[in-house]
Amino acid sequence: MSVTIIFGSDGGATKGVASKISKKCQGRTVDIKDATADDFENCHLLILGSPTYGDGTLQTDWEDNIDKLRSANLKGKKVALFGTGDQQAYPTSFLNAMGILYDEVSELGAQVIGFTDTTGFDYVESTAERDGKFVGLALDLDTQSGMTEKRVTAWLSQLL
Repeated sequence: MSVTIIFGSDGGATKGVASKISKKCQGRTVDIKDATADDFENCHLLILGSPTYGDGTLQTDWEDNIDKLRSANLKGKKVALFGTGDQQAYPTSFLNAMGILYDEVSELGAQVIGFTDTTGFDYVESTAERDGKFVGLALDLDTQSGMTEKRVTAWLSQLL
């Protein structure tokens, strides 16, 4: 199964998670700045990742390149999402970027897989939470970095 991981990252944390996921599933990573329609379309599983910024926006490179995603044919495509955020510093917008990506790919007809439990997180609200679950892999590298490896491994075993 071919896996493509497309991510946006400024400080390198989300890029690091994308690399970790890639190594575990023999996938390929593509920075959203360099992504093409082929990158979104030509894989069995598409994984998208973004950190959440400030009051709950997408990372800048995602915002600047969102049309690449919108122009891709994702009808029926299996898509999984991961997000990085800080639940203590931003409890009212924790992982909102993952919620934004969820809405974007859902509108394009993608089949989103890989929902995860909200247990173990302490936040006030998140657009990434739907029906009591996160729409993808939730990571807080600031306050729960020790959980990252375990969460990534469990999530990938669910996806693959």
